[in-house]
Amino acid sequence: MAESEAHWEAAQDGAELLREGEHEQAVSVLTELIQREPDNEYGYYFLGSAYYELEQYDRALKCYVKALELTPTYVGAMAHAGQTLRMMGRYQEAIRMANQVLVRAPDDSDALFLIGACSFARGDDAKARSFLERFLQTNPELEVATEVEGMLQVIRARDPREALEEDN
Repeated sequence: MAESEAHWEAAQDGAELLREGEHEQAVSVLTELIQREPDNEYGYYFLGSAYYELEQYDRALKCYVKALELTPTYVGAMAHAGQTLRMMGRYQEAIRMANQVLVRAPDDSDALFLIGACSFARGDDAKARSFLERFLQTNPELEVATEVEGMLQVIRARDPREALEEDN
């Protein structure tokens, strides 16, 4: 078994706890894992996810960064680090992280959403619209698609050209 596969397998107990919504317990299990296996990128990734769900964004970001130090091309850790930066209000850094994801995976839905949502928050409506519309083409889950449609409605309402088209 390759080292990466062994790391993945070792992190699955914590990942399962995350899926079950047992975030505190996942933190405990995954913290023990990375103490035993300090080079387990998946342990750090899932620990970051547990901290993210607990809204402990500083800790989550540190875990994602550690996963990326161990495996610099880990797209999932990049995307989640970007989402964490977004939640921290660090939009420009989040956009940079999402762009790194898009270099490796040009149609990555998480990266498209991330750039769109950060651009929306920063008031860059043209960029937000472009990325959010691309995101919708990835057939996202209904809840996220509804959120994105709401952002697009706000953008359209702020766009004077949209108002002119509606009047004609």
